[in-house]
Amino acid sequence: MIYSGTHKVSVVNLLLLGAFLVLFVYLTVYYAPVITRLISEPEQFRELIQSYGQTGVLVFIAFQVLQVVISAIPGEVVQIAGGYLYGVGFGTLYLFIGLLIGSVLTFYIARLLGYPVLKAFLPKAKYVRLRALLRSKKVDLVVFLLFFLPGLPKDLLTYVAGLTYAPPLKFFMIATGARLPALIGSVIIGANIHERNYLTAVLLLSGAVLLFLLGYFLKDWIIDRLYHWSAIRERYSFRKKK
Repeated sequence: MIYSGTHKVSVVNLLLLGAFLVLFVYLTVYYAPVITRLISEPEQFRELIQSYGQTGVLVFIAFQVLQVVISAIPGEVVQIAGGYLYGVGFGTLYLFIGLLIGSVLTFYIARLLGYPVLKAFLPKAKYVRLRALLRSKKVDLVVFLLFFLPGLPKDLLTYVAGLTYAPPLKFFMIATGARLPALIGSVIIGANIHERNYLTAVLLLSGAVLLFLLGYFLKDWIIDRLYHWSAIRERYSFRKKK
């Protein structure tokens, strides 16, 4: 049984949920730190990717997919590595493909398993607020802002979106499009590190870190503002119809 308003799940869903949570925790605890450390060492990561020959690109895309699904792996680290390995053009392309595939997987994992997937990671009150945002009449603008602003839990938001009635294709287009500027910025940092333009890389990285910290510490305030703005717009629209 797929997600419903009563949050009921079948035995099959419970088994799938248990398997997913075990796999998620296992990968997060045992592999996320290893993967993060590996990707943080560009030359070692390059050697690993090149050891796969022509399929190395697919392996790299798989790293990006894994980062989206297992959100404990920092996305910026993978994206900087992409710029280091492939430059701005191909780095952006490969990362975007991985980001899109990972987003589709997380969206449909949530849609298949239901709210219990998120219950372990997201308090119910916050989930209800985010779900209301993603079901508002201004959902396109809300989705764009949530995925454009730095520091917000975008991969977790994709799980939440899977539990709404948002049209999947439109959601993927808006969400991945909104993430593209930050992705390109990280790729440019990685490309500058590879080209030994360290001053440019440090300046860009400092700006990115500052924006991320601002978004991270203000994320609850930002979500609250968007929620209240959306609620006001809905009430105004309802009164206008009457």
